[in-house]
Amino acid sequence: MNYTFIRSTILGILLVSFSGLSALAQNSIGQNQDYRPITTAVPVLLVAPDARAAAMGDAGVATSPDVNSPHWNPAKLGFLESDFEASLSYTPWLRNVVDDMYLAYLSAHKKLSPNSSIALSMLYFDLGEIVFSQTGNDFQPFNPKEYAINLSYGQKLSENLSLGVGARYIRSNLAGNTNVVSPSGNFESTPGNSASVDLGIYYTKDLALGSKNYNLALGGNISNVGAKISYSTAGRKDFLPTNLRLGTAITMELDPYNKLTLAIDGNKLLVPYSRPDDASANDQTNVFSGIFKSFTDAPGGGSEELKEVTLSTGLEYWYDNMFAARAGYFFENELKGGRQFLAMGLGIRYQKFGVDAAYMVPNEQNSPLAQTIRFSLHFKLDGAE
Repeated sequence: MNYTFIRSTILGILLVSFSGLSALAQNSIGQNQDYRPITTAVPVLLVAPDARAAAMGDAGVATSPDVNSPHWNPAKLGFLESDFEASLSYTPWLRNVVDDMYLAYLSAHKKLSPNSSIALSMLYFDLGEIVFSQTGNDFQPFNPKEYAINLSYGQKLSENLSLGVGARYIRSNLAGNTNVVSPSGNFESTPGNSASVDLGIYYTKDLALGSKNYNLALGGNISNVGAKISYSTAGRKDFLPTNLRLGTAITMELDPYNKLTLAIDGNKLLVPYSRPDDASANDQTNVFSGIFKSFTDAPGGGSEELKEVTLSTGLEYWYDNMFAARAGYFFENELKGGRQFLAMGLGIRYQKFGVDAAYMVPNEQNSPLAQTIRFSLHFKLDGAE
């Protein structure tokens, strides 16, 4: 089996899934200079796994803390009030294209003290069944899967400030153990394994302006800082999607029953750029050198570096802390992938149970991400209501 075929097949599936570029599905990115996205291994680590944040355009680094905070900012765990809570989220993926691909996320937290909490979460991505082929003949059906297990801790340092840290184990099995024939020699494809850490900070402050009460929150998170991942015995390694996320959220209490939150996040991949036709250009670049290089290596200079920043904006309305309505917008520059979509959703909380739903509406007609829907269930398992 040709190794280039394996890598291009899997890469095409992942990039179409997470970049939304129909051109990638046609293997034209190498010739199309209108697209210069930054590619990484395991891009699913950056996908919004829960319906609340997804409905707000993937904004979540500074929104109010909840059980899904480990994915967005582990520092928010320090401000959680419930003693023990769990959430389960499910997302059918690319249902306009395939019917057996999905993303699942399970998260639970336990309060250790009035100022600290610990959380355990698992992200699981099933890519459905694919069939590799050799010289036009079907060969070796396979079901690629990826998962990440995360342990997070958040500590409140004062009434307004908290810090958080997360440790993650990652396994990405895209082609199994397959004998590969390439011009440079024969070797075996293998599942990829790696580990990474997250570092987060969260600040929140209640304000009274006139007759209205406000809350200002600021958040920052560096995620997926870890060793490169390898998919073969040949030694080639790919970067994890190391990401810097900064954002703010402003909440206004309209009256004792109604409140409205505006959230804005900015994201920058801390991964060096490489041309699609020269994917091995960064083989000798280590993780920390790659982080610094990512701020200065865009072919178009500083203006293109700014285009690598994605923006997420979201609105969340709550009535009596029981019913929520949400809307958001996600923007990525056309040069760097072109994901642009509107999101919306609803949420309900009643005593110890809650449910959220989100729906994505991409700007691009016939986008593979069209009609993506997410569901999240919440369970408060302590004595408080």
